[in-house]
Order: sequence, then C-alpha cells, then structure tokens
Amino acid sequence: MNHLIEEIRKFRDERNWGPYHHAKDLALSITLEASELLENFQWKESQEAVDENLENIKEELADVMIYSLQLADKLDLDVEQIIRDKIKKNALKYPVKQD
Repeated sequence: MNHLIEEIRKFRDERNWGPYHHAKDLALSITLEASELLENFQWKESQEAVDENLENIKEELADVMIYSLQLADKLDLDVEQIIRDKIKKNALKYPVKQD
C-alpha cells in the first residue's frame, strides 16, 4: 500500500498539485468522482452497466481510490489499519446470525 501511495505522491508532486490538495478539496473530489462512477449505472441494470461501461467504471473507481488514498495520506492515516478497525466495528454492529 505504501508503494502505491508513494507513486500517487510522485505523480502529484511532479505536477505541483500538492498545494491545492487540502483535506476538504480531496473529500470533495472523492464525492465528485463517486458521482461519475455512479453515472455509469444510472437507468441500467447492474450487469448491463458493467457490460457497457466496464472501462469507464474502472477509471472512475480508480479516481475515487486515488483521492481516498491522498486524503488518508494528507491526514497521516494508516489505510490498512483504519480499514481493519472499521471491519472490526462493523463485525460488532452486524454480527453473523447463528441459526
């Protein structure tokens, strides 16, 4: 994960975009890119959307993930740890039903 974040940082820094990447702006960009991702599915069945738009879905999903990783990096968060913490929290909130 750290190697990927470093690649993203390098790409950003080579273009001098870092000064514009405030936490608020990165969070906003996540939402905008997620909306672009969702647009691929509008008025379609799920599989139909995937069949017709897979390449664009991959690109928009990558944008969401890139901005998410940039936000985590900006806030000095360990992505793997916050995901593990959230999974644990969700496991308590949504326990497996025992029949």
